[in-house]
Amino acid sequence: MGRAKKAAKFPAMKKIITKKAIKNYKEEVLNPNKKDHNKEKLPRNVPNVSTALFFKYNTTLVPPYRVLVDTNFINFSIQNKLDLEKGMMDCLYAKCTPCITDCVMAELEKLGQKYRVALRIAKNPRFERLPCTHKGTYADDCLVDRVTQHKCFIVATCDRDLKRRIRKVLGVPIIYVTQHNYSIEGFPEATIGGAPRI
Repeated sequence: MGRAKKAAKFPAMKKIITKKAIKNYKEEVLNPNKKDHNKEKLPRNVPNVSTALFFKYNTTLVPPYRVLVDTNFINFSIQNKLDLEKGMMDCLYAKCTPCITDCVMAELEKLGQKYRVALRIAKNPRFERLPCTHKGTYADDCLVDRVTQHKCFIVATCDRDLKRRIRKVLGVPIIYVTQHNYSIEGFPEATIGGAPRI
């Protein structure tokens, strides 16, 4: 048998360790929790804040105010025998235009015969009707999306979960029913509790 040819062996390159590499290794071993300043210089993903905000207050809200009305706000107003438009004007001391989205209207229609008075109030021609382009009829998501896109609305609701979600959106005041009156939060010019009832 013939001899097998052996491939020529090339010497392996030795890795050259620099002083900088040794210094970095020592720092990593001695201070494992040290912050990396190179990562901090990268731009952070910060959400854009509206220029109309003065601290947490929205300066673009001027009369006549446009108020997005939720389903339960109409129901609470009926239970407390409050007129929506007059109560809002007493609370804000200015002209108000209640706005009702298609989702809120659909939710009122789904509730059935028990809420027919609330549906009749919502269909009042004095109220502005806002069309919805999204899928589904969940009013809370609709109101939150509309408020985050356009900060020209005040939201009227008595729903705790919806209030909690809207508070996270800066510059959006919330009207709610308390002690047979309308009250507003996140709005510096209005009174708390509204005008006294006569």
